[in-house]
Amino acid sequence: MTSPAARKRRDAKVGRLELRATPSQTAVIRQAAAATAKTVTAFVLDAATIEAQRALADRRLFRLDPDRWERFVKALDRPVKAKPRLTKLMRRPGALD
Repeated sequence: MTSPAARKRRDAKVGRLELRATPSQTAVIRQAAAATAKTVTAFVLDAATIEAQRALADRRLFRLDPDRWERFVKALDRPVKAKPRLTKLMRRPGALD
């Protein structure tokens, strides 16, 4: 078992991030940090970490046992079935068109 002191040393913050922000961005970040009873650093790191996890969510490694891997590969290789309702939906103009 790791001692609390050893964990603290291991988890020590050694990296530094620097960024530039407009005065209005800085103000809203400071307000949000105060509203959540966090330091600006803690608020920004929490928000950035959550966004980074979202950006990487679909790129994570996943492992399957051999049987599940085989079923996964078969599902990927299966021919696509016609989906008339989906085809109709995709032909409609979108909100940005």
